[in-house]
This record gives sequence, structure tokens and C-alpha cells, in this order.
Amino acid sequence: MKINERADQGIHRRRWPILEPPRPSSNQRHRPNLLRRRAWHILEAPTAEQPAVESEEALGPQPPDDATVNFVLDLTLRIGEVQMASGAGASDVTATILALTAALGLPHCEVDVIFTSITVTCHRGTDLAPVTALRVVRSRSLDYTRLTQAEILVRKIVRGNMGAEEAHTELERIAAAPHPYPRWVATIAWGGLAAFITLLLGGGPDVAVVAFVISSVVDRLGRLLNRYNLPFFFQQVVGGLVATLSAMAIVSSNILTTDQPTLVVAAAVTVLLSGLSTVSAVQDAITGYNVTAAGRTMETALMSAGLITGVVLALKVALMLRLPSRPLPEVINSTPQQLPIVVITGAGAAACFALASYSTLRALLVAAAAGAIGALVYGSLMLTQFDAVSSSAVAATLVGFCGGLLARRLRVTPLVVAVSGITPLLPGLSTYRGLYQLAVEPGGNISTLMTAVAIGLALAAGVVLGEYLAQPVRMRLGRLERKLAGPRMAGPLEPPERRLE
Repeated sequence: MKINERADQGIHRRRWPILEPPRPSSNQRHRPNLLRRRAWHILEAPTAEQPAVESEEALGPQPPDDATVNFVLDLTLRIGEVQMASGAGASDVTATILALTAALGLPHCEVDVIFTSITVTCHRGTDLAPVTALRVVRSRSLDYTRLTQAEILVRKIVRGNMGAEEAHTELERIAAAPHPYPRWVATIAWGGLAAFITLLLGGGPDVAVVAFVISSVVDRLGRLLNRYNLPFFFQQVVGGLVATLSAMAIVSSNILTTDQPTLVVAAAVTVLLSGLSTVSAVQDAITGYNVTAAGRTMETALMSAGLITGVVLALKVALMLRLPSRPLPEVINSTPQQLPIVVITGAGAAACFALASYSTLRALLVAAAAGAIGALVYGSLMLTQFDAVSSSAVAATLVGFCGGLLARRLRVTPLVVAVSGITPLLPGLSTYRGLYQLAVEPGGNISTLMTAVAIGLALAAGVVLGEYLAQPVRMRLGRLERKLAGPRMAGPLEPPERRLE
């Protein structure tokens, strides 16, 4: 009892008994009592009479309340929806949302992205329940200006230049803003894309004009059908049907004296193939987002199947009506003298696609440069007897590398550079030749159509590979720039620890 009383008295006398052990005695007879006393202090330290006083640093930051968490999650989900609807990869959307939540005070979050929805869960420790928010991606449209503005907003938030409330207001303005150009400008751009593709395939100016008119009509017809909420599969069927029958009618009426009007169908097929999420599907598959990759692949396959149905149906109708149909002329290998024309038409086609996707003027110029680079590499490799699949893969890899290295420096979304740069290389001619062989020629061969599929996959995989190869180079250049600029540097390559100061 005396030992216990002394121990109790020692507890009340000392504020931190566990941090102040009793002084050792020189008398060895008191050693058992000292050990018993220390054990008593260890067992009785965290009692009500002696609350442990901890600083705010030891406790860490307080978890945010429900209102703050819901506000931040709603903001990040809406930004992710803009990216997902514009065709961004699931890995890019996931990285963006994690960066935003960390910058806005939610460091412990998990993101799940699938083809039609985005889910974010915020963990707030063991005392509070996690908060989960979900947003469904219902509509998909090509508006690269909106995507670029959303990425600029992301950079401002991550660098600490804008808070959550200001970002929410800015996002409302971005989402409610109309397209930067009237709709008829996009129609002209789609027609211009078909005209440049026709010139790229070897057609003359008269054939390019016909391709321009037919593709513009197909675009307006698709716009009209979209008002009635007709599924995109049937819109692709109508587009392929109208383009092919128009080309057959031109051939039968002898408006043009050559057989090159059939190139109009190849140009229209390229226009209808452009904008599909082939690049994003391959990127999702490579980065491990298999569910999203399966959804994008299914959408791409369904849209392509609709186009194939329309073209084959038009060819069958032409045979029934006994319209004079001629197969496409053989693809003539380009010569060194034709290489400048290939580069110019590739740049024009890429710029027209970027304009049809509502890109800014800066993005138009960058897209034109990407298209010129891709066409130059592809044409040069074809001159050295490379096959079409390998040439497409190498050209797309270089386009992806340049886009991943310079796009953010030029304040342009890398997706604009990648998709626009490979648009002139899409296998519109190979696709139509394969469909013609299957529908018209006896004993049709499917190898031509499979070659077209291989070219499309090579383009998508090459872009993704180029972007991955650009990442370490971009990081080394960033470190070199920070080293040369010194501590006063500010800008997109500023270290995160200085951005938050």
C-alpha cells in the first residue's frame, strides 16, 4: 500500500511521468522498488487524471467536413467528365482527378474510371466514413477548345493559383460557353478534310471539289439526323450509303471523264473514320484500363460496322440498278517529286480536322505541323519500299513523340496533336478497296480489309508509344531548365514545393 500511495503521489506531482523516469538510487536495496515504480508509471500514464497533451503538428491536419468534400469531388468529377467526353484516356483522367483532389486538400482519394462513368472516393481516416461521388458521362462531342480550357484550369488549381470556389465558377463558364465557331464552319472543315484527302490519294482538283461537296452534304445530313436522336450507328450507315451512291452516280453520268471520282468514297470514308476513339482505346488497353478499353473498342467497332454496312449496301444497290461501277485505281507509289504535295495535303487535312473539332488558332497551327510531319515520314518510308503498316506505325510514333514533348509547352492539348496528326494517314482507301472486293468482285478477299484494320491499330499504338517515349525526355528537359533558371524560375516546370508557397 505504501508503494502504491507513493506511486500515486508521484503521478500527481509529475506532469509527464512517462517521460521523466525516477532517478536511480545508489542503494541497491531500493532497485526492485524502482523497477516496480517505473512499470506502474508505464501502465497508468494514459489515465483521466493525466491527459496526454499533443500539438496540432502531432495530430496532423483535420479531415474536411462533408460539405467541403462534396464540393471538391463535384468539381473534380465535372472536369474529368469534360476530359472523358472529349476522348481523353482513362489514365489521363485518373491522374488529373488525383492531382486536383490533392491540391484542394483531399490527399487520400481513389478514382475508378470506366467508359460511361467516373467514381471518386475520399478516405478521411478511421473515425469518419469515406465519401463517394459518381458522375455519368452521357454525351460525347469533339470540342478541343473546351478541353484545352479545362486543362488550363487544372494547371491553375494544381499550382495553387485558384481556389475551389473560383474554379467552380470558371468551370461553369467553360461548360456553358458555346462553340468558338459557328456550325457551318465545322461543315466546311469536314468538306476541306475530304478535299485534302482526295489530293493526298492522287486525285485532281475537280475530284477534290466533288469530295468537298459530298462530305459537306453528309455532315449536314448527320446533323439533321442527330436532332432526331438517331443512334450514331445508323448515322454512319446513312453517311456511307450517301457518299458511295453519290460517287456511283457521278461515274454513271460522266460528269468527270476519269475513273477517279471513286476516290470520293475513300475520302468520305476517311472523314467518317476520323474522330473515332481508336487512339484512346489502345491507350486504355496498354495502361491497364481494360473495361474502358473494351467500351471504347466496342464503340469504334460499332461505328466502323455502320460505315461498312452503308458502303456495302450502296454497292449492292448500284449492282441492282446496273450502274456502271469501276474499282478504285491502283495506289501509285509516291515519287520524290510528289513528296512536297503529300506534306502540304497532310498539313491541310490535319488542320481541317482540328478546325472541325473546334480547336483554337494555336492548336490549328500545331495540328498542321503534326500532319505535315506524319505525312513526310510516311511518304519518305514508302519511297524506301516500306510496307504501309510499318510506315504508318513509325510516322504515328514520331507524331506522338513530338506531341508529347512540345504540346504542353505550346499550351495545346496533346490529344489534339495526336489525333489530328494521324488523320491524313487513316486507311480510307484500303477500307473502301476491301469492301469493294467483298461486295462486288467474285470470291472477295478479306486480306485488304484486314490490312486496313492493321494500319488503324498501328497508327493508334504508334501515337501511344511516342507519348511514352516523350515522358522521360520531357522530365530531363524540365530538370535541366530548372537547374539553368535557378530559384527564380516560374512557369509550367516550376517545382511543386515552390508552386504552393
